[in-house]
Amino acid sequence: MNLAEIEKQVISLCEEVGNFIRTENENFDRTKIEQKGSFSNLVSYVDKESEKKLVTALSKILPGSGFLGEEGTETVSTNDYQWIIDPLDGTTNFLHGLPIFAISIGLLRKKEIVLGIVYELSHKECFHAIEGGKAYCNDRVISISPIKTLQESLLATGFPYYHTEKKENYLEIIKIFLEQTHGIRRLGSAAIDLAYVACGRMEGFFEYNLKPWDVAGGAFILQQAGGKVTDFSGGNNFLFGGELCAAGGVHAEMLTVIQEKW
Repeated sequence: MNLAEIEKQVISLCEEVGNFIRTENENFDRTKIEQKGSFSNLVSYVDKESEKKLVTALSKILPGSGFLGEEGTETVSTNDYQWIIDPLDGTTNFLHGLPIFAISIGLLRKKEIVLGIVYELSHKECFHAIEGGKAYCNDRVISISPIKTLQESLLATGFPYYHTEKKENYLEIIKIFLEQTHGIRRLGSAAIDLAYVACGRMEGFFEYNLKPWDVAGGAFILQQAGGKVTDFSGGNNFLFGGELCAAGGVHAEMLTVIQEKW
């Protein structure tokens, strides 16, 4: 299998679907917004149609591969590969006209991610990486921030749609980070958060109640850019475990704060 060639095809596909999303964004009909469970968990025909377009094309790029998508696509592979896709990460931003949203794609071979793409639509920035390669933003090689202390860091987080009994613990973690860093940003797209840490715009990202499609592409890109990604226990179950700490040189310090409260 030629991962580099597959990567080129998927990037081209993201650009194509991205054009569709941007066109729909210009004249979006807010009456077509739907709720998925929580009143703050929203979806539109744009998400659903974008996922259909991605699945159709990816099935041709890698025949027999399985799928796990945010909008309900779930198929078993007949080979060792599975695509994990979020057709529009940052849907709430999109629906409110806030230009922070992306297409996120990860490719698993058995249980390992071997390709990641986060296509940030508003600035047409495509973050991408493949197994054994470097991480890129468009054609430029990217790497994590050289900063190694929390007090010099800018962090990112998110507020989950579904809270658990850990909500107060999470707020305590946020409080400590607010006091010990340059600040915390909440962009509304985990995929973009991870991509921005990968290219050094922020030093770390943490969140819980995440789904595989939120993080599959971005987490892999961040790792290829020299960063570290774990669950809150410091283990590797960040893809399906629902919690994630991702950073460069401040990862260990972040994890210490998280574990004290979590």
